[in-house]
Order: sequence, then C-alpha cells, then structure tokens
Amino acid sequence: MTVEPSNTSKPHPSVHVNLIDAARGLGPLLAKNAKQSEQERRAHQENIDAIREAGLFRLMVPKRFGGHQGSVRDHLDVSAALAESCAGTAWVAALTNVCAWFTGLYSEHAQQEVFGANPDARVAGVFSPSTDSRRVEGGLIVSGKWYWSSGSLHADWLMVGVMEHNSDGEFVGQYLALIPKSEVAIEDTWYTVGMRASGSNCVVASEVFVPDHRLLDIRAAINSDYATEFTDESEYRAAFVPVAALVLVGPQLGIGRAALKYVMEKAPQRSIAYTTFEKQTASVMFQAQIAEASQKIDTAHLHAYRAAADIDNAARRGEKMDYLTRARVRADSGLVVTAITDALNILISAHGAGTFAEASPLQRMWRDSNTAARHAVVLPAVGIEVYGKALLGVENTVTPLV
Repeated sequence: MTVEPSNTSKPHPSVHVNLIDAARGLGPLLAKNAKQSEQERRAHQENIDAIREAGLFRLMVPKRFGGHQGSVRDHLDVSAALAESCAGTAWVAALTNVCAWFTGLYSEHAQQEVFGANPDARVAGVFSPSTDSRRVEGGLIVSGKWYWSSGSLHADWLMVGVMEHNSDGEFVGQYLALIPKSEVAIEDTWYTVGMRASGSNCVVASEVFVPDHRLLDIRAAINSDYATEFTDESEYRAAFVPVAALVLVGPQLGIGRAALKYVMEKAPQRSIAYTTFEKQTASVMFQAQIAEASQKIDTAHLHAYRAAADIDNAARRGEKMDYLTRARVRADSGLVVTAITDALNILISAHGAGTFAEASPLQRMWRDSNTAARHAVVLPAVGIEVYGKALLGVENTVTPLV
C-alpha cells in the first residue's frame, strides 16, 4: 500500500507519470542501501547509478539536450517518490535537478558547455555568496568556501554564489558562478544527525576564472529576467525564488507519506504498553493521532501543489508572478515543512518509544525531516514575516529572496 494524501493522489496532467513510477520502482534498492548511505554520509553509488539509468537526473534538463524539461510539479512528485525509501538520496536528486533547472536559465553558451558536452551532467549548487572575487577581462577570478553543497560528491559542475565589488569596495553585482568540478575541491565537512546520506559537503575554490557567460545575475533572476535565449521554453520562465524554495519540500512530502504508512502497517502488531490495548488500532486515541497526522500530511500536499500550480501556470502563460503570490509561495514552503514535522511528531508518539531503536526507519525519517526543515530558504518564521508584510503593504527589509 502506498499512502497518498486523500484528495491529491492523482498525478497532475503535466506530471511524467512514467518517471514517478520509475522513482517508486527504485524503492527497494534505495531502502536496501539506506543504512549504508547514512553511515557513509553519501548516497550509495548504486542509488546514483540507478537514478541516472532511470533518467531521473534529466528531469529538469532541457529537451534540446535529451532531457525531460519537467515542471515544478514533476519535481515535487519525483523527489517525493524517491524520499519514500531514502530521504537523503532524494535530497541529492532534488537539489541536482533544480540545479539543472538553474543551468537552463544561463545563456546557450553555458548550457552547451554543461549539457551539450554531456546530457547526463550533474550540477550541485550553493546560493551563499563569497565576496572574494575580482574583475578581469572576460569574467571574474573567484575564491571561497561554500558549505552544505548537496550533491557535490556526485556532481560534474558546481554552481556557487559570488559577489562582485569594484576597486573602491562598492557593490557591483551578485551572481551564480558555474564552475567545472575539476577546478574546485570538496572538503569533507558533512557530519550531521540528519540528512547524512545527502553528503552536503563544502566546495572550495582558489583563484578560479569564471567567464561572464557562466555568471548568472541573481538580481535579474529574482525578477525572472534570465540569460537563456530559448524564451519559448516555458519551464525556464518560472519564478526564480519560488522554484528555489518549493523544490526543497518535495522530499518532505515523501517522508511524511512513508512515516504514515509505516506506523499504520505496524499498528495491528503493536500493543500500547501498560494499557489493556493489545493492538494500537483498538485505541481511540491512536485512531485520532493517525487521523490528525494524515490531515497534516494532506495539508502539506495541498499547499505544495497549489504553489507548484501557481508557478507552472504563470510560466506557461509567459507571465511574471506578482510579488504577493511569490511571497505566499515562500510562506507555503515553510508551512509544508511545519506540517510534515508536526505530523512526524504525532506519529512517533503514536508508534511509541520503539521509534528510537536504531533498527527503526522511523527515527531516520524523523531526523532527516527535521534537518531538512531547517534549510534557510524554507524557514517558516522568515516566510511568514515576508508574506505578512506583503499582505499589509509593508516594505520587505528581511530578505531579497522572494
């Protein structure tokens, strides 16, 4: 049985159903390797190879390069399906795929260097900017360290934030710099209690030249003004920050579904200690906990899918999303992670202390979800403040990432 939110189980018409089926088909392999992936702090190579062979790393690659050119809804559903079996591996796939989408925003020259040379090329990225750069003819010389680069262990290219100042120290611009992995180093820093399998290590660059065509202007991108010449490709007209935020919740949806399924399946075989209930299913309190957790998981899906529809539909119409909707999508992203983590807390209380046995997959789901929920771009407190200011017409002084 696959537990789906009650009103959202049917794929959206745009969804590549075959890719969702392929992702679920990898479930036994990902589940088999989940413990080892966590112990080794990186997605098992078998997982990565299987995802590549299934074409799932091409989800957001332009069709011009043999990709699927998927929508944001596609991204949510594929990453959620993978996360039902291994959230860390799903996180790698989700972040790699969104970086493929980011690459589709660059000029044709940059896209050809990445996907023209290798349609299966994988890109990992970090937004946080280094200020260590200087202008030279034709581009920037860049140095720095960028922490928490999910997928960097399996990437061919790295995308990192860079800030440019002139000789007087005045701000000139902020970019995403696209760099071949061969020109950077990966520092082993990912020692965490959750999402360990994501291998989100540190990217290190020293005096790397990045030509102008591989510098994506962040300020322009926030306004949905992109360098790509292929403006007829609606998928690459989607709003930058809403996409960047919402793709982070796909794995959460899968974790929530998997946790609910696990607790429900175990319930008929588990008693409630120190009570007369020989089966958890006989307890009205347990029944209520399952219902409440299920509703929270439904809520997460409904908000995530509404946000995805708003992003995808605006892109198809060739319209820039208005600021209020962008702010709401940022808040919705935070609401999704809150709803899922709340549901997990209910489920582990319902399931009992056995959750925290190392052999239980439920404790890994709980740790992975709570770790991913603290990603800065989906922090609920920030999203709520941004949205509240937008609703009231109050100036946003919190973050430019809306």
